[in-house]
Amino acid sequence: MASQGKAYSVLGSSTLAFTVCFTIWMMFGVIGIPIKAALHLNETEFGLLTAMPVLTGSLIRVPLGIWTDRFGGRIVLFLLMLFTVIPIYLISYATAYWHFLVLGLFVGLAGGSFSVGTPYVARWFKKERQGLAMGIFGAGNSGAAVNKFIAPALIAAAGWTLVPKVYAVMMLAAALIFWVFSATDPSHNVKSNISFLAQLKMLKDPKVWRYCQYYSVVFGGYVGLSLWMVKYYVTEYGFDIKSAALLAACFSLPGGVLRAFGGWLSDKFGAYKVTWWVMWVCWVAFFLLSYPQTDFTIKTINGMQAFHIGLTPILFTTILFVVGIAMAVGKASVFKFISDDYSSNIGAVSGVVGLAGGLGGFILPVLFGVIVDITGVRSSCFMLLYGTVCVSLVWMHFQFRREGMLAAQAALPA
Repeated sequence: MASQGKAYSVLGSSTLAFTVCFTIWMMFGVIGIPIKAALHLNETEFGLLTAMPVLTGSLIRVPLGIWTDRFGGRIVLFLLMLFTVIPIYLISYATAYWHFLVLGLFVGLAGGSFSVGTPYVARWFKKERQGLAMGIFGAGNSGAAVNKFIAPALIAAAGWTLVPKVYAVMMLAAALIFWVFSATDPSHNVKSNISFLAQLKMLKDPKVWRYCQYYSVVFGGYVGLSLWMVKYYVTEYGFDIKSAALLAACFSLPGGVLRAFGGWLSDKFGAYKVTWWVMWVCWVAFFLLSYPQTDFTIKTINGMQAFHIGLTPILFTTILFVVGIAMAVGKASVFKFISDDYSSNIGAVSGVVGLAGGLGGFILPVLFGVIVDITGVRSSCFMLLYGTVCVSLVWMHFQFRREGMLAAQAALPA
């Protein structure tokens, strides 16, 4: 019972820490809007601004995952959180575009907390409950929604510069709480005589690359849309920042909180079935969201007739809510694949897969901005995501079909 209580304490404190880290990791999705106006940025520059923290949060994931395997998640996550406090605070005093980009790189280290917490939490639970445990921890993704609740209120109260100051205090407090309520089990660590290259040998396994592609869709897409949707509501539908943030939270909140539900589904029905249906739901939803606001006129027997086709804010938000649920489930199911196939090396593999997902979250906002600047069509971001889901569906179909045929042949009597 004492061991079980310690496991739950680790899970709770780690989830809180990750939620705060994710909240701060996503801050430019909201404060970037007044910064964009003040610095007169175009869409591409805005996309790069919001994505810059995601870059370092992605690149650091592989070494953080390996350090977690070797030294333990408690010390690694605690030091990581402390290291970001000062850069977060300094954002309040940035005045030039390059200031924000450079500080964003340091703040982005908070995003690496996922590849620390996932193996750290998983090893405190039995294999049949790891999917649920990792799903509960991964619900810290809801920090993207927390940011949309807190940041607009702070901006309305005293301007955007108050947000980084408050977030710096939040990060320091969360780090201390995590240290007090977490624990260390040396038996969870990988032996120190295992080299860096030895832990990266799994890159030769094509399964890892497949999981990277899936995760770049469900997690990269989630991060990209979380950063982009507030501005989308402002520019496409004319909402103010506070209203736009609340509507965007209808995507971010279920996309984070329901990850635990995805973990439970993956434990019950298997990672493959769950991921397959997630991709199909996203495929249909992105097709609908891709259609731009359209006005056209046709000639009828009664004369010219004008028509308008486009999603209303309510219908748009409803479909986006469904996408949020699907991505939450998909993020958990991908990591269920990892815990099933790489139980002795979760940290290193989750770091690699997390890197792929994070890079997707970095590249997508930049591409969103580039495509909008080129085409002038705001819904082009969903067209891009529709294409990435198509790739995943085709890859899943042929790869698992091939593996199923090989397994059946191996089972035949000689």
